[in-house]
Amino acid sequence: MKKFEEKKYDIPELKGISKKTIEEHLKLYSGYVKHSNLILEKIAELKKEADPSSPLGPGNAYALGEINRRFGFEYNGMRNHEVYFDSLQDGAKPLGEKSQLKKKIAETWGSFETWLAEFKAIALTRGIGWAMLYYDHQEGRLLTAWIDEQHLGQLQDCLLLLGLDMWEHSYVADYQPSGKKNYVDDFFANLNWDTVSARITKA
Repeated sequence: MKKFEEKKYDIPELKGISKKTIEEHLKLYSGYVKHSNLILEKIAELKKEADPSSPLGPGNAYALGEINRRFGFEYNGMRNHEVYFDSLQDGAKPLGEKSQLKKKIAETWGSFETWLAEFKAIALTRGIGWAMLYYDHQEGRLLTAWIDEQHLGQLQDCLLLLGLDMWEHSYVADYQPSGKKNYVDDFFANLNWDTVSARITKA
């Protein structure tokens, strides 16, 4: 079975977000990759042990159901973090005035500033989760969303362009719980918009 491979990141010095926080956060990402692979292996094992001729249905049905649910959490956690860390690589780069993404944002929200204020407000939603900017393939439009847990609520058939991790592990060590707004501001100060823009260009 083909395994998911962990990406390696060399995140530069960031404004506000410490190297220690990034190191610990990358360990969490590594865990998502590891557990995505382990769950696929376990699913294969459970299927081999299943007895489809049983009058109660295939063996291990409950175990398979639960572990398949868990796979969505681990897999989406892996992919969300790849978008997050990709966006912090190679230093901060502004969003070009003539970029396709900036034009699309202005077309959808009226201006980049209006979108940014809305996105930051979404990020400051109470609780843990992710603030997301998606590209909807079917409609050719941009959408923002708050995702409580990564295996629930992610938008179907949409490409994740920008993901801001608002789980406490991403900011509390540097900002304390009361510093959430400062973390959000610093995330955008550190953001490599070239990487974000490249995603919509590929789409």
